[in-house]
Amino acid sequence: MALISSDRLRFPCEPWKLVENIHVPGDEGTLETLFALGNGHLGIRGAHSTRGDGELPGTFINGFHEIWDIKHAENAYGFARTGQRIVYVPDANNFSVSIDGEALSLAESTVLDYHRSIDFATGVYEETTTWACRSGATVTTVERRAVGFDSRGCLGLELSVSADRDVSADISSGVVNRQDQPVEDHSVHDPRRSGRHAGRVLLPLHLQGADGSLRLAWETSESRQRVAMAVDHWISYEGQPFETAVAEDESSVRYVLAINAGQPFRLEKTVSYMVAGSAGDAEDRGEVLVAEAEANLVPFNEILAQSLAHYNTYWTTADVSIGGQPELQQAVRWAMFQLAQATARAGVAGIPAKGVSGSGYEGHYFWDQEVYLLPYLTYTNPDGARKVLESRHAMLPDARVRAKELSVDGALFPWRTINGLEASAYYAAGTAQFHIAAAIAFAATRYRWASADAGFESEVGADLLIETARMWASLGFFGKDGMFHIHGVTGPDEYTAVVNDNLYTNVMARFNLRAAASLENEGIADTERMVWRQAAERMSLPYDPHLEVFSQDNDFMTLEPWDWNTPRSKYPLLLNFHPLVIYRHQVLKQADTVLAMFLQWQDFSAEEKQRAFDFYDPITTGDSTLSACVQGIMAAEIGYGELALKHFTEALFIDLDNSHGNTIDGVHIASTGGIWSSLVCGFAGMRDQGDVLRFDPRLPSEWEDLAFRLKVQGRLLSVELSQGSMALGLVEAAGYSNEPLRVQVRDHGVTVGPGTVTVPLEAVPVPPTSVFPSSFPTAGLPIVGS
Repeated sequence: MALISSDRLRFPCEPWKLVENIHVPGDEGTLETLFALGNGHLGIRGAHSTRGDGELPGTFINGFHEIWDIKHAENAYGFARTGQRIVYVPDANNFSVSIDGEALSLAESTVLDYHRSIDFATGVYEETTTWACRSGATVTTVERRAVGFDSRGCLGLELSVSADRDVSADISSGVVNRQDQPVEDHSVHDPRRSGRHAGRVLLPLHLQGADGSLRLAWETSESRQRVAMAVDHWISYEGQPFETAVAEDESSVRYVLAINAGQPFRLEKTVSYMVAGSAGDAEDRGEVLVAEAEANLVPFNEILAQSLAHYNTYWTTADVSIGGQPELQQAVRWAMFQLAQATARAGVAGIPAKGVSGSGYEGHYFWDQEVYLLPYLTYTNPDGARKVLESRHAMLPDARVRAKELSVDGALFPWRTINGLEASAYYAAGTAQFHIAAAIAFAATRYRWASADAGFESEVGADLLIETARMWASLGFFGKDGMFHIHGVTGPDEYTAVVNDNLYTNVMARFNLRAAASLENEGIADTERMVWRQAAERMSLPYDPHLEVFSQDNDFMTLEPWDWNTPRSKYPLLLNFHPLVIYRHQVLKQADTVLAMFLQWQDFSAEEKQRAFDFYDPITTGDSTLSACVQGIMAAEIGYGELALKHFTEALFIDLDNSHGNTIDGVHIASTGGIWSSLVCGFAGMRDQGDVLRFDPRLPSEWEDLAFRLKVQGRLLSVELSQGSMALGLVEAAGYSNEPLRVQVRDHGVTVGPGTVTVPLEAVPVPPTSVFPSSFPTAGLPIVGS
């Protein structure tokens, strides 16, 4: 059931905000994700701060994790040994307000008015509630939150309380260690959700507090990572806190005072987090890290200023505007806002599948970041894209060791990880997804092509391409047919596992081998280069001549079709059927072959793409949140405008409408990256890594226009698409070149400079859909019967 789009009284459509005007119990967990704040390093869920009013509140720091030994029921050589899971760091978003002895809460108190919002333009969360107290007083509380950007470990919280008469107030501000609170392990029923640790995770190192200030530090039990926090309070009334209490799982600062009518009480709470590996000095009990956290504290107003300044700059490049579609516009800006929150200050860490908005997928980094997030980062924040690729480069030593474990050369990157080690216990849908290697090579090549970063290849890029090419060359083999085969792999579609010659894997491996072979690098031997080129040119790409469609793998076309009368309550299939049941049927979790044809667009004809789309789109369940955006992009390219818009809208509201039922665990960040690609690569038809940047627009007929900007080879390119034309120009801005840029719009070569160049566009006809012969031309049973 839809959430945001179904109730516009509760969630009004505003172009630069997500707003909730009516509190309705039951959606707390989902809304905690939708109203979360983050900067790529630090994230805080959008939970109500009062005890009992939240479902899954918490704060996260990217990369801060605990480890444990994976216990396999039946062990085997090379299985992942060490699990990794993002840890809830102690959470400062806790306030309690009692008025004349009554504790205010949404669950128990009388609410006269309620309004909360998250502002995309400023990055500020604000919640205003007016309460009818049992004492007869009418009290209004206002909360504001923001995260720092220059000070990426800083969080600012503000609470103000006002009353229409004099009241007695008891106000507490707390820090809670949520990681070690008793909570149900939801992963038992849904592998997409985060599990829980059996024992205590955060061990106290340093606990100190006085006069409204808290200085606290903990260490994880097994990974030996440390987190420290400094917390200061300021109040608008004179006086000292009534009490400052410190404990390993809950610390608090309490104020007991009279609030006069018309004189609001305001409390500012500033927080600074610092994380580090285990201490080098055995005598250090966290004091050094606490001192660093304290030194990085900044006032609440400065945190607000940092957030405002960041988003002022961000939106000048990242905004994507859609004319005449206010609900889509709000949803797109929410998605772009989430992309900023997941990536802005990640530093040398990767980008978790949920960003820093929740604990889903254990906080791991997947191929998502290279295929779905790096396109957006490369063209809007190339410095951020480079940092992500640098984080992969830093994993190379562990990836080389992992390659040896699996008897291949070069480097084998983990399917899912935080610290660089493989953390996927189910190898069929984990380690077997070797295609992550090509995703990393592809992202590195795209960044090099788009960024004009002269030093990237020698510092980072060449190593990534060479080591992954070596892996492919040793993983595959030249068969008796003279073709190069890659067996025993799983492609992006996890409903077909451990197959031979998965088309997506082979297409991307071919790209990887070609890119590495083209490098001018003294570390590549002539014989090695020759093998790479031969493997690429002879790469086996399964094709079904009967259907005239590229087959997803060698055996896919022989599988039994799925029963499409299966009720919707049985989806996603992975939660309702044993993997072996799914594996033996012709059904997709994700548009595997279609994705290959999008990423390697120049390798397939228009007819090949259309027939593949027509065949695979109807048998794709959409159980993966990564699928709808890609299906929409290819539908747009083919000319299926209505279907493209349908898939795009489905992708756009995956989290806002909680359509997959697991938004509670965090934003599907890769899907939000796919939304950017849907707009830029789908409806604007952008394709890169050719001789020039290309556009083949497909603007939906219902839209007035579509506009965005791209950072391309040192320029800032403005793109404005309207019905019947496309306008391009270079934006004159500090730090960007005005050198002309060659692009291609359909069949027109265009030189773009500071002035606007407008290219007329003709409508694209809708092609007739493909007609397929029966998948099973000889039905065995009737023949036997005759």
